[in-house]
Amino acid sequence: MSIPEKEIEEKILDRFAEVASSIGYSPLHGKIIGVLIVRGKPMSLQEVAKATGYSSSMVSLSLDLLELLGIIKKVKKTADRKLYIEFQGDLLSALKSAILVRVEKAVNSTLGEFEDTRKQLDQLNGEEKARVNRTLNTLETEMKRLNKYVTLLSKLNFPK
Repeated sequence: MSIPEKEIEEKILDRFAEVASSIGYSPLHGKIIGVLIVRGKPMSLQEVAKATGYSSSMVSLSLDLLELLGIIKKVKKTADRKLYIEFQGDLLSALKSAILVRVEKAVNSTLGEFEDTRKQLDQLNGEEKARVNRTLNTLETEMKRLNKYVTLLSKLNFPK
């Protein structure tokens, strides 16, 4: 790979890392996706590690999440002991999947916190208890609305 080609690839991987970070994932997740898309072919774990600048063990840990999200697929080639990774699907679907998992996790966590807060309401008196309860009801309603929209979004398929 020539120097300008390598510099361009590094810029692309940096942008993928930024996008991953902006939605709450590790920059490594973004770099893995970027390198698989740029190279356009299945790559060994070692090749991905070298291309991203991370250790094989760090890449391996990140691959588990990306596989769980359905963004990558681990494959074995016949007569080869190496593990290969390939990008699965398209970039927009991968991004949608990653965002949905984050939002669903945040919504569920928030609803759990609201429930814990409700249990603490017994320690409050009269007007303050009623005010906190109204606030919790409003916030809970809005979080449930958000969850409904996230569920609808998860069912949308992007046109090719």
